Amino acid sequence: MRNNTQTEQSRIYVACLAAYNNGYLHGAWIDAAQEPWAIYDAVRDMLKASPIEDAEEWAIHDYEGFGGIRLSEYEGFERVSQLAAFIAEHGEIGTALLDYYSGDLDEAQEALDDRHLGAYASLADYVQDVTEETTAIPQSLRYYIDWQAMARDAELSGDLFTIQTAHDAVHVFAGC
Repeated sequence: MRNNTQTEQSRIYVACLAAYNNGYLHGAWIDAAQEPWAIYDAVRDMLKASPIEDAEEWAIHDYEGFGGIRLSEYEGFERVSQLAAFIAEHGEIGTALLDYYSGDLDEAQEALDDRHLGAYASLADYVQDVTEETTAIPQSLRYYIDWQAMARDAELSGDLFTIQTAHDAVHVFAGC
């Protein structure tokens, strides 16, 4: 399967199993970012056009635009639609969160809604901003603070986690 890129839309390749079992390659690429019934209608249309009469069975044989998420051959169209809609709405950060949570859509949505603390150039920048906003640091001590070490400790303790979407774009999330 291919990795998600900025311009790649989420779609699935659905194959006719009757044709496949009879030595024909027949199927269709279908936009996954639509309602489940619309995906089903597209599959039904593909089956009607099959070289095998009265074809009824199908399977997802390929997909793209889902990042590292793995879809099974018989993944439900409702789940496919929900994943694609989430990715279409949130782009790279949505795809990365789904990867982070192993495809758990509820966890990814909760992280975006409730635990997203913003985007920074690095986790150390976030830690420095929060510390300077909440703590009076004497001028004489400012240059002795190791922001990288503080960031590493916050991540290792589970207090924070990050999703990097570019070399200078790190999304910071509160841990669970």
